[in-house]
Amino acid sequence: MKQIEPALYPPVATAGGSAVTAPAPTPASPAASSAPTASAPAPAAPSASSPAASAATAFKPPPENKIPEGPMGDVIRKGEQIFLHTGANAKQFVGNSLNCVNCHLDAGRQPDSAPLWGAYTQYPAYRNKTKSVDTFSERLRGCFMYSMNGKAPEHGDDVLVALEAYAYWLAKGAPVGEKTSGAGYPKLEKAAQKPDFDRGHKVFEAKCALCHGADGQGQKSGDAQVFPPLWGPKSYNWGAGMTDIDKAAGFIKANMPLGLGNSLSDQEAWDVAAYIDSQDRPQDPRFTGNVADTRKKFHDSEFSMYGIEVKGRLLGQGPGSAAR
Repeated sequence: MKQIEPALYPPVATAGGSAVTAPAPTPASPAASSAPTASAPAPAAPSASSPAASAATAFKPPPENKIPEGPMGDVIRKGEQIFLHTGANAKQFVGNSLNCVNCHLDAGRQPDSAPLWGAYTQYPAYRNKTKSVDTFSERLRGCFMYSMNGKAPEHGDDVLVALEAYAYWLAKGAPVGEKTSGAGYPKLEKAAQKPDFDRGHKVFEAKCALCHGADGQGQKSGDAQVFPPLWGPKSYNWGAGMTDIDKAAGFIKANMPLGLGNSLSDQEAWDVAAYIDSQDRPQDPRFTGNVADTRKKFHDSEFSMYGIEVKGRLLGQGPGSAAR
Protein backbone atom coordinates (compact mmCIF):
# COMPACT_ATOMS: atom_id res chain seq x y z
CA MET A 1 0.00 0.00 0.00
CA LYS A 2 1.31 3.41 -0.95
CA GLN A 3 2.68 5.47 1.92
CA ILE A 4 2.76 9.24 1.88
CA GLU A 5 4.75 11.36 4.27
CA PRO A 6 2.51 13.96 5.89
CA ALA A 7 4.37 16.82 4.19
CA LEU A 8 4.20 15.21 0.75
CA TYR A 9 0.58 15.03 -0.29
CA PRO A 10 -0.17 14.58 -3.97
CA PRO A 11 0.01 17.82 -5.98
CA VAL A 12 -3.24 19.74 -6.05
CA ALA A 13 -5.14 21.32 -8.92
CA THR A 14 -7.15 24.45 -9.39
CA ALA A 15 -15.11 20.27 -1.51
CA GLY A 16 -43.69 8.64 6.04
CA GLY A 17 -46.21 11.39 6.86
CA SER A 18 -45.26 11.56 10.54
CA ALA A 19 -45.06 14.92 12.27
CA VAL A 20 -41.69 16.59 12.41
CA THR A 21 -39.94 17.94 15.47
CA ALA A 22 -37.57 20.87 15.77
CA PRO A 23 -34.84 20.37 18.36
CA ALA A 24 -32.33 23.06 19.27
CA PRO A 25 -30.77 24.67 16.19
CA THR A 26 -27.53 23.16 14.92
CA PRO A 27 -24.92 25.75 14.00
CA ALA A 28 -23.21 24.31 11.26
CA SER A 29 -20.58 22.69 9.44
CA PRO A 30 -18.32 19.74 9.01
CA ALA A 31 -15.29 21.82 8.34
CA ALA A 32 -12.97 24.10 10.20
CA SER A 33 -15.12 26.42 12.27
CA SER A 34 -14.72 28.65 15.29
CA ALA A 35 -17.14 31.06 16.88
CA PRO A 36 -16.57 34.73 16.05
CA THR A 37 -15.02 36.78 18.84
CA ALA A 38 -14.21 40.43 19.26
CA SER A 39 -10.55 39.68 18.55
CA ALA A 40 -11.21 37.50 15.51
CA PRO A 41 -9.75 38.73 12.22
CA ALA A 42 -12.08 40.42 9.78
CA PRO A 43 -12.65 38.50 6.54
CA ALA A 44 -10.27 39.43 3.77
CA ALA A 45 -11.64 41.81 1.16
CA PRO A 46 -12.95 39.69 -1.74
CA SER A 47 -11.40 39.84 -5.16
CA ALA A 48 -13.62 39.81 -8.24
CA SER A 49 -13.19 36.03 -8.55
CA SER A 50 -13.39 35.13 -4.85
CA PRO A 51 -16.20 33.07 -3.26
CA ALA A 52 -17.44 36.21 -1.52
CA ALA A 53 -17.71 37.99 -4.85
CA SER A 54 -19.69 35.14 -6.40
CA ALA A 55 -22.00 35.07 -3.39
CA ALA A 56 -22.75 38.76 -3.86
CA THR A 57 -24.20 38.09 -7.32
CA ALA A 58 -25.90 34.80 -6.48
CA PHE A 59 -29.58 33.93 -6.89
CA LYS A 60 -31.70 34.95 -3.90
CA PRO A 61 -34.15 32.23 -2.81
CA PRO A 62 -37.50 33.17 -1.26
CA PRO A 63 -37.53 33.86 2.50
CA GLU A 64 -39.06 31.36 4.90
CA ASN A 65 -42.11 33.55 5.53
CA LYS A 66 -43.09 33.12 1.87
CA ILE A 67 -43.71 29.38 2.20
CA PRO A 68 -47.32 29.00 1.03
CA GLU A 69 -50.18 27.86 3.22
CA GLY A 70 -52.00 24.62 2.51
CA PRO A 71 -50.89 21.03 1.82
CA MET A 72 -47.94 22.00 -0.40
CA GLY A 73 -46.66 24.44 2.20
CA ASP A 74 -46.98 21.77 4.89
CA VAL A 75 -44.74 19.41 2.91
CA ILE A 76 -42.23 22.20 2.19
CA ARG A 77 -42.04 23.01 5.91
CA LYS A 78 -41.60 19.35 6.70
CA GLY A 79 -38.71 19.22 4.23
CA GLU A 80 -37.14 22.27 5.85
CA GLN A 81 -37.31 20.65 9.29
CA ILE A 82 -35.80 17.41 7.96
CA PHE A 83 -33.02 19.47 6.40
CA LEU A 84 -32.33 21.35 9.64
CA HIS A 85 -32.76 18.45 12.08
CA THR A 86 -32.13 15.35 10.00
CA GLY A 87 -31.31 12.99 12.85
CA ALA A 88 -34.54 13.86 14.65
CA ASN A 89 -36.88 13.87 11.65
CA ALA A 90 -35.39 11.16 9.43
CA LYS A 91 -33.60 9.08 12.05
CA GLN A 92 -34.41 5.80 10.32
CA PHE A 93 -32.07 6.85 7.50
CA VAL A 94 -29.28 8.53 9.51
CA GLY A 95 -26.24 6.77 10.96
CA ASN A 96 -24.24 9.67 12.39
CA SER A 97 -24.55 12.98 14.23
CA LEU A 98 -24.81 15.25 11.20
CA ASN A 99 -27.66 17.25 9.70
CA CYS A 100 -28.02 18.36 6.08
CA VAL A 101 -27.50 21.98 7.17
CA ASN A 102 -23.98 21.19 8.36
CA CYS A 103 -22.69 21.17 4.78
CA HIS A 104 -25.41 23.36 3.20
CA LEU A 105 -25.54 26.43 5.41
CA ASP A 106 -28.41 28.79 6.22
CA ALA A 107 -31.04 26.11 5.71
CA GLY A 108 -29.71 25.34 2.22
CA ARG A 109 -29.78 28.98 1.13
CA GLN A 110 -26.19 30.18 1.50
CA PRO A 111 -24.19 30.67 -1.71
CA ASP A 112 -20.91 28.74 -2.01
CA SER A 113 -22.09 26.07 0.45
CA ALA A 114 -23.78 23.90 -2.19
CA PRO A 115 -27.19 25.57 -1.68
CA LEU A 116 -30.30 23.59 -2.54
CA TRP A 117 -31.44 26.18 -5.07
CA GLY A 118 -28.20 25.65 -6.99
CA ALA A 119 -28.49 21.86 -6.98
CA TYR A 120 -32.18 21.31 -7.75
CA THR A 121 -32.02 23.03 -11.14
CA GLN A 122 -29.08 20.88 -12.31
CA TYR A 123 -30.94 17.55 -12.38
CA PRO A 124 -31.37 15.15 -14.08
CA ALA A 125 -27.62 14.95 -14.71
CA TYR A 126 -24.97 12.39 -15.55
CA ARG A 127 -22.65 11.82 -12.58
CA ASN A 128 -19.25 10.18 -12.73
CA LYS A 129 -19.78 8.90 -9.20
CA THR A 130 -22.71 6.68 -10.21
CA LYS A 131 -21.88 6.34 -13.92
CA SER A 132 -25.52 7.08 -14.67
CA VAL A 133 -28.02 9.89 -15.16
CA ASP A 134 -29.41 10.68 -11.72
CA THR A 135 -32.56 12.51 -10.74
CA PHE A 136 -32.51 14.96 -7.84
CA SER A 137 -34.24 12.35 -5.70
CA GLU A 138 -31.46 9.86 -6.46
CA ARG A 139 -28.91 12.51 -5.51
CA LEU A 140 -30.64 12.89 -2.15
CA ARG A 141 -30.57 9.13 -1.61
CA GLY A 142 -26.80 9.23 -2.05
CA CYS A 143 -26.53 11.96 0.58
CA PHE A 144 -28.17 9.66 3.13
CA MET A 145 -25.85 6.78 2.20
CA TYR A 146 -22.61 8.74 2.31
CA SER A 147 -22.80 12.09 4.09
CA MET A 148 -25.29 10.82 6.67
CA ASN A 149 -23.61 7.38 6.84
CA GLY A 150 -27.06 5.85 6.79
CA LYS A 151 -29.59 4.14 4.57
CA ALA A 152 -31.02 5.48 1.32
CA PRO A 153 -34.79 6.02 1.55
CA GLU A 154 -36.87 4.14 -0.99
CA HIS A 155 -38.00 6.12 -4.02
CA GLY A 156 -41.18 7.99 -3.14
CA ASP A 157 -40.56 7.91 0.61
CA ASP A 158 -42.15 10.84 2.45
CA VAL A 159 -38.69 12.04 3.54
CA LEU A 160 -37.49 12.32 -0.05
CA VAL A 161 -40.73 13.93 -1.20
CA ALA A 162 -40.49 16.56 1.55
CA LEU A 163 -36.83 17.36 0.88
CA GLU A 164 -37.43 17.62 -2.86
CA ALA A 165 -40.45 19.88 -2.28
CA TYR A 166 -38.33 22.15 -0.09
CA ALA A 167 -35.54 22.29 -2.70
CA TYR A 168 -38.08 22.96 -5.47
CA TRP A 169 -39.53 25.87 -3.51
CA LEU A 170 -36.11 27.38 -2.75
CA ALA A 171 -35.18 27.16 -6.44
CA LYS A 172 -38.30 28.88 -7.79
CA GLY A 173 -37.09 31.48 -10.26
CA ALA A 174 -33.55 30.12 -10.52
CA PRO A 175 -32.23 29.43 -14.04
CA VAL A 176 -32.65 25.77 -15.01
CA GLY A 177 -29.70 23.79 -16.32
CA GLU A 178 -27.29 26.72 -16.13
CA LYS A 179 -24.21 27.18 -13.97
CA THR A 180 -25.29 29.75 -11.42
CA SER A 181 -23.04 32.03 -9.38
CA GLY A 182 -22.78 30.74 -5.81
CA ALA A 183 -24.01 27.21 -6.61
CA GLY A 184 -21.93 24.28 -5.39
CA TYR A 185 -18.63 24.78 -3.55
CA PRO A 186 -15.96 27.16 -4.89
CA LYS A 187 -13.01 25.69 -6.79
CA LEU A 188 -9.79 27.06 -5.35
CA GLU A 189 -6.71 27.78 -7.42
CA LYS A 190 -3.79 25.39 -7.09
CA ALA A 191 -2.16 25.75 -3.69
CA ALA A 192 1.18 27.55 -3.60
CA GLN A 193 2.51 24.64 -1.51
CA LYS A 194 1.30 21.05 -1.43
CA PRO A 195 -1.36 20.59 1.26
CA ASP A 196 0.38 19.57 4.46
CA PHE A 197 -0.88 17.56 7.43
CA ASP A 198 1.24 19.30 10.07
CA ARG A 199 0.48 22.82 8.86
CA GLY A 200 -3.19 21.83 8.67
CA HIS A 201 -3.07 20.59 12.26
CA LYS A 202 -1.85 24.01 13.39
CA VAL A 203 -4.64 25.75 11.47
CA PHE A 204 -7.16 23.35 13.00
CA GLU A 205 -5.93 24.05 16.53
CA ALA A 206 -6.01 27.81 15.98
CA LYS A 207 -9.21 28.20 13.95
CA CYS A 208 -11.39 25.09 14.27
CA ALA A 209 -10.90 23.32 17.60
CA LEU A 210 -12.86 25.94 19.56
CA CYS A 211 -16.10 24.64 18.03
CA HIS A 212 -15.20 21.20 16.70
CA GLY A 213 -12.98 20.15 19.63
CA ALA A 214 -9.31 19.24 19.62
CA ASP A 215 -10.36 15.68 18.77
CA GLY A 216 -12.62 16.79 15.91
CA GLN A 217 -15.72 15.32 17.52
CA GLY A 218 -17.67 18.55 17.77
CA GLN A 219 -19.68 19.69 20.76
CA LYS A 220 -22.96 18.59 22.26
CA SER A 221 -25.45 20.26 24.57
CA GLY A 222 -27.33 17.48 26.26
CA ASP A 223 -28.48 15.20 23.46
CA ALA A 224 -28.20 17.91 20.79
CA GLN A 225 -25.13 18.01 18.55
CA VAL A 226 -24.32 21.74 18.49
CA PHE A 227 -21.17 21.58 16.35
CA PRO A 228 -20.65 18.56 14.10
CA PRO A 229 -17.92 15.91 14.29
CA LEU A 230 -15.48 16.11 11.37
CA TRP A 231 -14.19 12.54 11.53
CA GLY A 232 -14.65 9.34 13.50
CA PRO A 233 -17.71 7.06 13.79
CA LYS A 234 -20.27 9.89 14.02
CA SER A 235 -19.15 11.82 10.94
CA TYR A 236 -19.56 11.38 7.16
CA ASN A 237 -18.18 8.17 5.68
CA TRP A 238 -15.49 7.66 3.04
CA GLY A 239 -18.05 7.78 0.24
CA ALA A 240 -18.99 11.42 0.93
CA GLY A 241 -17.79 14.14 -1.41
CA MET A 242 -16.33 16.09 1.52
CA THR A 243 -13.57 13.46 1.79
CA ASP A 244 -12.08 14.96 -1.39
CA ILE A 245 -9.55 17.57 -0.28
CA ASP A 246 -10.40 19.98 -3.11
CA LYS A 247 -14.11 20.04 -2.22
CA ALA A 248 -13.42 20.41 1.50
CA ALA A 249 -10.92 23.21 0.86
CA GLY A 250 -13.43 25.15 -1.24
CA PHE A 251 -16.12 24.80 1.40
CA ILE A 252 -13.77 25.81 4.20
CA LYS A 253 -12.39 28.82 2.35
CA ALA A 254 -15.83 30.25 1.60
CA ASN A 255 -17.59 29.43 4.87
CA MET A 256 -15.24 28.82 7.77
CA PRO A 257 -14.69 29.72 10.55
CA LEU A 258 -18.44 29.96 10.93
CA GLY A 259 -19.48 33.54 10.27
CA LEU A 260 -15.97 34.45 9.09
CA GLY A 261 -15.86 32.97 5.61
CA ASN A 262 -12.92 34.02 3.41
CA SER A 263 -10.80 34.91 6.45
CA LEU A 264 -8.46 31.94 5.91
CA SER A 265 -5.88 32.10 3.15
CA ASP A 266 -6.22 29.62 0.30
CA GLN A 267 -3.17 27.79 1.64
CA GLU A 268 -4.69 27.50 5.11
CA ALA A 269 -7.89 26.13 3.59
CA TRP A 270 -5.97 23.51 1.57
CA ASP A 271 -3.85 22.52 4.58
CA VAL A 272 -6.69 22.17 7.08
CA ALA A 273 -8.77 20.26 4.51
CA ALA A 274 -5.87 17.84 4.08
CA TYR A 275 -5.63 17.45 7.86
CA ILE A 276 -9.35 16.77 8.30
CA ASP A 277 -9.47 14.34 5.38
CA SER A 278 -6.43 12.47 6.69
CA GLN A 279 -8.44 11.22 9.69
CA ASP A 280 -10.35 7.96 9.58
CA ARG A 281 -14.09 7.69 9.40
CA PRO A 282 -16.77 5.07 8.63
CA GLN A 283 -16.14 2.75 5.71
CA ASP A 284 -17.32 3.55 2.19
CA PRO A 285 -20.58 1.60 1.63
CA ARG A 286 -19.12 0.51 -1.73
CA PHE A 287 -16.24 -1.27 0.04
CA THR A 288 -15.19 -4.33 -1.95
CA GLY A 289 -13.53 -6.10 0.96
CA ASN A 290 -10.11 -4.69 0.15
CA VAL A 291 -8.90 -1.12 0.74
CA ALA A 292 -6.53 -1.04 -2.24
CA ASP A 293 -9.20 -2.37 -4.59
CA THR A 294 -11.79 0.08 -3.24
CA ARG A 295 -9.40 2.97 -3.77
CA LYS A 296 -8.73 1.88 -7.34
CA LYS A 297 -12.43 1.61 -8.15
CA PHE A 298 -13.85 4.59 -6.29
CA HIS A 299 -11.08 6.85 -4.96
CA ASP A 300 -8.48 6.99 -7.71
CA SER A 301 -7.89 10.72 -7.33
CA GLU A 302 -5.05 12.95 -6.21
CA PHE A 303 -7.50 14.57 -3.81
CA SER A 304 -8.54 11.39 -1.95
CA MET A 305 -6.62 10.07 1.05
CA TYR A 306 -8.55 6.79 1.09
CA GLY A 307 -6.09 3.89 1.06
CA ILE A 308 -3.12 6.13 1.86
CA GLU A 309 -0.94 5.65 4.94
CA VAL A 310 -0.47 8.77 7.04
CA LYS A 311 1.42 8.90 10.33
CA GLY A 312 1.54 5.11 10.38
CA ARG A 313 -2.23 4.72 9.87
CA LEU A 314 -3.78 3.19 6.78
CA LEU A 315 -6.81 5.32 5.96
CA GLY A 316 -9.95 3.61 4.76
CA GLN A 317 -10.19 0.81 7.27
CA GLY A 318 -13.08 2.54 8.99
CA PRO A 319 -13.75 2.54 12.73
CA GLY A 320 -13.66 -1.04 13.93
CA SER A 321 -12.57 -2.47 10.58
CA ALA A 322 -9.62 -4.80 10.30
CA ALA A 323 -6.62 -3.82 8.18
CA ARG A 324 -6.57 -5.37 4.72
